[in-house]
Amino acid sequence: MRLLFLSRWFPYPADNGARIRIYNLLRALASRHTVDLISFTSEPVAEERLAAMRTICPRVEVVPFREFQPSSWKALIGFFELRPRSVVDTYSPEMEAKVTETVRQGRYEAVVASQIDMAPYAANQPVPVRLLEELEIAALREQTTQAKNFSQRVRKQLMWWKYSRYVSALLKDFQATTVVSEQERQYLLPLVPTRTHLEVIPNGVDAAFYSGRYGMPDPDTLIYSGALTYSANFDAVRYFLEEIFPLILAARPQTRFLVTGRLDGVSVENLPRVPNLVFTGYLDDIRPTLARAWVNVVPIRWGGGTRLKILESLAIGTPVVSTRKGAEGLDLQPDHDLLVADTPTEFAQAVLRLLADAELRARLGKQGHQTVINRYDWSIIGQRLNALLDALNARTRLAPEMKVA
Repeated sequence: MRLLFLSRWFPYPADNGARIRIYNLLRALASRHTVDLISFTSEPVAEERLAAMRTICPRVEVVPFREFQPSSWKALIGFFELRPRSVVDTYSPEMEAKVTETVRQGRYEAVVASQIDMAPYAANQPVPVRLLEELEIAALREQTTQAKNFSQRVRKQLMWWKYSRYVSALLKDFQATTVVSEQERQYLLPLVPTRTHLEVIPNGVDAAFYSGRYGMPDPDTLIYSGALTYSANFDAVRYFLEEIFPLILAARPQTRFLVTGRLDGVSVENLPRVPNLVFTGYLDDIRPTLARAWVNVVPIRWGGGTRLKILESLAIGTPVVSTRKGAEGLDLQPDHDLLVADTPTEFAQAVLRLLADAELRARLGKQGHQTVINRYDWSIIGQRLNALLDALNARTRLAPEMKVA
């Protein structure tokens, strides 16, 4: 097939969760089909980055993305529209024109819109198969149900009402949509038109990339891998520093805690000051640091999707302690593939248990590694997306007027 892929994020370099998924799915699609790419970008894209993507996609186009500005006149008008304000404010006539012209020239058999931001540009295109890839609504739904006071509840419920109506109407123009977990699927089911197919295509990991030896582990070293520019990561680190790490230090005062990832614009001075805390900043190659840590901690308390940081850690063999929320959506077994704990005391005890037991660290690292390799390698995930597109294409050819049931 000839495919057009629309991306909110320019995929290269694949240095955050969204880009990692997009880049690896593009590679999988390009192994079977001819795939052209039109992508938003929040910064100028150097020629070497464009060249890297052109080894996968023959045609690569970029359009500047305008970040949501809540006080702009378009956003203010959005208060009186049924569409979410962010959609009203960030909609790009340039992207619309680029996609329309590319479709007119390309004779595509399918268009894949990656994430909800790209859906409006694919919805009405005259292409036989339209797929919305990775729709996520769990985070907003959770914010609605967990609002702390009356004014927050009213505001969040209004946001949810507008967003859910928008999603339900938008999906009528797509034969199928994908989500990353069964939890996301359950949240979305009430909003999906009956004739739109809903498929779980999980996140994955490049197993070959994470293979190799990186030296002896550093004793009593914990790691959290994730940019603090993402609010769920910031909350997780603050929670760990305030309520969990002091309990660990009381028992093993030599324990170090490494926090990797971008810090651009993050007020780290607002985090608790504790001994043995190291902010590494963004690492061009996280593998050596991740491989040498004794434990990867994932004290995530909210958010949607699934955590690539867990898959990457287990792919390299570093054992994980996570909250249930952190491990949500991943087919991993507590006490076999990782340790799961929710209260500060339980979480600290699980970490201390691993730090004190080399045999347990080795067993969990090995078992978790094997599970991830068997279920979550991108080559396996990519096959599932290709199979979905093949099925959609076959059914459209048999009955062009039908949508997949």
